[in-house]
Amino acid sequence: MIGVDDKTPVMVAKSLSEEIGVKKVMDSWWRIFILGMLAGVYIGFGAGLSTVVTCDLAKYTGLGFARFMAGSAFSVGLMLVVIAGAELFTGNNLMMISALNGKISWGKLLERWGLVYLANFVGSIILVWIMYGSGVWKIGNFAVGAKALNIANAKVNLSWVEAFCRGIGCNWLVCLAVWMALSSRNVIGKIFAIYFPVMTFVASGFEHSVANMYFIPLGIYLKGHSAVVAAADLAGRLNDLTWKGFWIKNEIPVTLGNIVGGAFFVSFIYWLVLHSKSKE
Repeated sequence: MIGVDDKTPVMVAKSLSEEIGVKKVMDSWWRIFILGMLAGVYIGFGAGLSTVVTCDLAKYTGLGFARFMAGSAFSVGLMLVVIAGAELFTGNNLMMISALNGKISWGKLLERWGLVYLANFVGSIILVWIMYGSGVWKIGNFAVGAKALNIANAKVNLSWVEAFCRGIGCNWLVCLAVWMALSSRNVIGKIFAIYFPVMTFVASGFEHSVANMYFIPLGIYLKGHSAVVAAADLAGRLNDLTWKGFWIKNEIPVTLGNIVGGAFFVSFIYWLVLHSKSKE
């Protein structure tokens, strides 16, 4: 039940179309870029936390609960983005409602998506350098590093179709999380709105393009350490864990899937339903 202080779906759609989307394209590029870098870092914080929390959890609690905890920990990343304030490419797929309503041009939409995507990547790589330099991957006799390496290697060994479809499922849920967070006028409501969809996408094994800007580059750095490779039991099985593998085998199909999941299944579908309703 929607509380008296919360926004209805129609109100959220109107806010996205007439206020949020327009503001994002009118803001200066350097502000958007800095906020985009912060979003890359924030999502990386969630990704790093989920890695540490689950590095050896499955052998004690089982795989299902370990995945649930990974999702629970990862949700911190989107909470930081939405509540502290940052620009995330996947969440910005909701801006398409503004373009569909003619409030912004399609060119401006694509320009902002590209700017934020690049900024997210820069922020993610900055955090990768920090995490790599910190040596936290040595925790537990390289258990954290082994977990990070296994995550990265699994991601670059998905088929193109698997990566694309997992990208759809991910951003369908992420954009629903942002949509519901926008409906709440208080921080606690936003936290709950974000937690459940994000936990669901991570626990389900879906793929987030910005999170993978952290996960896979960190794995590329770690594969050069024989102790980490041995702890992960991946010797001779890291051929696809390269920068080429990152982009071709994961990032590109996942990004396209994220766009379909967020821009089509959330932005377009809700615009279609609510726009038609407003004409009745």
